[in-house]
Amino acid sequence: MRTFPAAIGLLALASLSGCAATLPAPPLGSEGRALVFSDEFDGDTLDRTKWGPVGPDFWVNYEQQAYVDDPRVIRFAQGIAGADGGVLELRPVWAPGEDPNAERSADFLSGRLTSQGKFDFTHGRAEARIRMPDARGVWPAWWALGNEQWPQTGEIDIMEYVGEAGWTAVAVHGPGYSGDTPIVDRYYFEGDTDVTDWHVYAVEWTPEYMSFQIDGRETYRATRAMIEHYGEWRFDTPKHLILNFAMGGAYPHKVNGIDAPYPGIPQETVDRVRAGEADLAMYVDWVRVYAPAR
Repeated sequence: MRTFPAAIGLLALASLSGCAATLPAPPLGSEGRALVFSDEFDGDTLDRTKWGPVGPDFWVNYEQQAYVDDPRVIRFAQGIAGADGGVLELRPVWAPGEDPNAERSADFLSGRLTSQGKFDFTHGRAEARIRMPDARGVWPAWWALGNEQWPQTGEIDIMEYVGEAGWTAVAVHGPGYSGDTPIVDRYYFEGDTDVTDWHVYAVEWTPEYMSFQIDGRETYRATRAMIEHYGEWRFDTPKHLILNFAMGGAYPHKVNGIDAPYPGIPQETVDRVRAGEADLAMYVDWVRVYAPAR
């Protein structure tokens, strides 16, 4: 989840394309590796030993939601098609007048979970099985972030989605390559699948590269040499996990150019949120983190 400084502004954001060099295949999968963190989301409440909800004081990227610790936006369900047991649901709700931040005055509420202060890791494999809605202007993300000041601390965006169902994106942020970073790539789904199907989004993080994968297939690799072309490598320090569902803001606006009724969000998506459409959510089947490969 890139953090665009306010001074950049929406119109200053540039192109989002990238390409990976041809490299030897990385170690894939998790066979024989220690599982150091997991949440299968099979219960009916949030495991607060693993996750902390973010509150409404947090605001970045000109997003159009207030994050709240509320069962309307952080939910758990059983019987979701294709899921293995229970799922976490992060979903936006229409709630004009509930945002306590008068400067933002967001009409949407949504959920953001972080493992900061509860779990972090340095190198290894982080993966999550996720299904998302086909809804323009939404901005769900699955990522890892360092524990100090951004962007000096490093950020690994394992999956970002802005409502075009045929593709997702990955990115890496740090000093000299933050905001509209050059270390970025899109993956376009092939055949008859897209983000509305279940996929495992993963990163294999080593001292020399980050291999981004979907369903066990490498889609992009950011190497230490690539990153050091722009700035310092900040990926030998602990990162915590984040799952969130943003609405609109800088990145969706940059992609779709929609200004109204909200930056990055078309009226059709607003109407679907207002109607409480059942499938307009980010479903997370599980999250798992494995120790580095030996």
